[in-house]
Amino acid sequence: MKAFIINKYSNKEALQLADVPVPTVNDNDVLIEVYAAGLNLLDSKIKSGEFKTILPYQFPLILGHDVAGVVTQVGKNVKIFQTGDEVYSRPSDGRIGTLAEFISVNEKDVAFKPKNISMEAAASIPLVALTAWQVFVEKADLQKEQKVFIQAGSGGVGTIAIQLAKHLGATIATTASTQSFQMLKELGADLIIDYKTQDFETVLKDYDLVLNSQDTRTLEKSLNILRQGGKAISISGPPTPEFATEKKLPWFIKLILSFLSRGIRRKSKNLNVDYSFLFMRANGSQLQEITKLIESGIIKPVVDKVFSFDQSNDALKYVESGRAKGKIVVRLK
Repeated sequence: MKAFIINKYSNKEALQLADVPVPTVNDNDVLIEVYAAGLNLLDSKIKSGEFKTILPYQFPLILGHDVAGVVTQVGKNVKIFQTGDEVYSRPSDGRIGTLAEFISVNEKDVAFKPKNISMEAAASIPLVALTAWQVFVEKADLQKEQKVFIQAGSGGVGTIAIQLAKHLGATIATTASTQSFQMLKELGADLIIDYKTQDFETVLKDYDLVLNSQDTRTLEKSLNILRQGGKAISISGPPTPEFATEKKLPWFIKLILSFLSRGIRRKSKNLNVDYSFLFMRANGSQLQEITKLIESGIIKPVVDKVFSFDQSNDALKYVESGRAKGKIVVRLK
């Protein structure tokens, strides 16, 4: 099969188009013919080696964490899916590789594709929607009338997070450029701050929750807008020792993460707020709940551009530019 691969960690080297074997289908796996693949900044960070200490991959490596397609083969223990089913997934860490004609995914990480959207729209959903779900529903237990600050509202995570938080009954503030204001109002944002001319730290106060997706400086400022007992959940770091324990990482990695996060943990303790790091994980049952929200019209995919398979390098560069409004998708079929 055709796939885009990397042979080493690199910021500069392009993805290489190669012929590679079709993945093995284990007893609990489904083989998905890839119709569309979503790209995320996580793909770029893995390509550059930013996560190699906590996510060590072997080469050649196929990137891609979002897939929508059709099941073409099932393992002998698979109960839910059968050949011909239209599905989507965020494959688990260690088994990524959606920039390819086929991918084998454990059944527990797969969900039925929403019937009311295209393959390209479906491929934009899994990683960002699971991130928002795990932040708001699982980790923060977001309640009606709570106030949440979602950074970078027009990004891939932001556009879905705003819709989910609105569905949960929260009041939502976000940051964006003025060109995105109308779109974000339509998605459900209550207060939109122009990050070019305003400082959110001077506008927001006594918030219950911050979803941080930006740099450490922005995270530090975000702690100041929380009420006492409020929560800051970061999807961009720094990772914490608790994360190392959760992932069963070696003791020396836990020590490194303790050092890297000590400043933000100290500041959050001094302010009497809670700081935690979330590295989202694959979860087919949660994705099936998201399917219901999409089919009922509560969540709508936001896709900026769709690239052809042979334009995968251009697609990744566009993701890295930070200009995307919503998600970037690569079409294979």
